[in-house]
Amino acid sequence: MIAYLIRRILYAIPILIGVNLLTFALFFVVNTPDDMARMQLGVKRVTPEAIEKWKQQHGYDKPLLINKMADSSAKLTDTIFWQKSASMFVLDFGFSDDGRSISREIVTRMGPSMAIALPTFLIGLIFYVSFALLMTLFRATALDIAGVALCVVLMSVSGLFYIIGGQFLISKLWHLVPISGYAGGADGFKFVVLPVVIGVIGGIGSSSRWYRTIFLEEIGKDYVRTARAKGLSELSVLFSHVLKNAMIPILTGVVVVIPLLFMGSLLTESFFGIPGLGSYTIDAINAQDFSVVRAMVFLGSLLYIVGLILTDISYTLVDPRVRLQ
Repeated sequence: MIAYLIRRILYAIPILIGVNLLTFALFFVVNTPDDMARMQLGVKRVTPEAIEKWKQQHGYDKPLLINKMADSSAKLTDTIFWQKSASMFVLDFGFSDDGRSISREIVTRMGPSMAIALPTFLIGLIFYVSFALLMTLFRATALDIAGVALCVVLMSVSGLFYIIGGQFLISKLWHLVPISGYAGGADGFKFVVLPVVIGVIGGIGSSSRWYRTIFLEEIGKDYVRTARAKGLSELSVLFSHVLKNAMIPILTGVVVVIPLLFMGSLLTESFFGIPGLGSYTIDAINAQDFSVVRAMVFLGSLLYIVGLILTDISYTLVDPRVRLQ
């Protein structure tokens, strides 16, 4: 187990370097340091001297990847890529272009993101699995057909429709909850309940149909027929055998997203005015703040790799035949 974890951590290093290089290349293909300076200075007729001063203050006055004027190792280290990216491997994200600490912003905004993502994840998982088990129990009946049809319809609707429709119906017409905003503590419930409900409804179609497919694949296997032959009821077979043996494919889709929960939802946080990491990323993209963008991409990649490792470890807990070597 220890050797496996060490190998996976070592594999993650070149992956993260590649993600950094790709993010760096894509960002600077669209925006040069001069464009970023003009955006941050916020004036139409900015002078070349002001641009150069801004670039020097923020570390964008150096070559992008290779400094041909430097000697030996400084050819790589005295560059924008090295000075902006190397420190992230020790989780030092530096400062945004407006001078704020990115690490502090991440810690501050993690709470609002989790307040939306965690209830959505937990409630959604319970509802999706239960709905899929119900369709499996009544498979090939009118209830199953209606459930599949509902899933297809929900899958075909854009997530924006649920957000805008929910805000219009629940907040504007019925005035049950605020249309946007956020507050901490007990007062925050009225701000998060609508985003959570919309998040759960938006995932019913794809998730429930996927879980139903997993359960139907398991229910046709020999061990299920053996359980029925022993006189077990259909409910006992479904919950004691099918659900248990379907845990590995379920864990594949569940455990891997757990570390990503605090990254937030880009659309939900933006439309509901939630000051989380999702809206933080959107604001950074709009402001062409490369420091924040590459920090959030790096953090998302790191958490995704952690999720994959946790998924592999969780396999050993639900299936003793799986051994990590």
